[in-house]
Amino acid sequence: MGQFGQELRSAREARGVAIESISGVTKISGRHLLALEQENFSALPGGVLNKGIVRGYARVCGMDEEAWVNRYLNAYHQSGQIKDDDQSWIEFAENVGKTRHPDPETAPDKRLRWAGVAGFLVLLMVFAWYVLHFVEVRSAHLPVPAGHAAAHALPAGWSTGRCIAPAGMQSARGMGVAGARTFAAHGTQVG
Repeated sequence: MGQFGQELRSAREARGVAIESISGVTKISGRHLLALEQENFSALPGGVLNKGIVRGYARVCGMDEEAWVNRYLNAYHQSGQIKDDDQSWIEFAENVGKTRHPDPETAPDKRLRWAGVAGFLVLLMVFAWYVLHFVEVRSAHLPVPAGHAAAHALPAGWSTGRCIAPAGMQSARGMGVAGARTFAAHGTQVG
């Protein structure tokens, strides 16, 4: 048993905590807890689970979890029992840590990002104005079919709320098309 395992066991025993109580609270197998104390790291499941075992052990015993995880990692590296999978995960985790905390000198300036967003919004507004202007100009130059404007002209004071039925159909008020045309032209309903 190495120094890490001896210190871990001594800290647990000094607090009066049994392996069975750690196993009962954390649901970690007693076999894994004993392997941790004996520094038999090859008997542990590996990867991030090992760190979880150390955290659970330290938490139940009332010890500093982060300090014991760091001590475990040091002991694990020095033991020479590192599995290939664990080595890959360790390298992966170190690389992730490097990309999450980039060097401030090489990181792009946030003001540059906001300037790009502002530039995009300006372009979007110019495009929207151009489209609306184009539609307005184009619709202003369209010719109005003959009789179209006269059909929609109403006497002064009248609203466009009245419905004129297409040829051959009855309107909602029961007037035929002829009656509706007479009404539109003279303001009176002819039957």
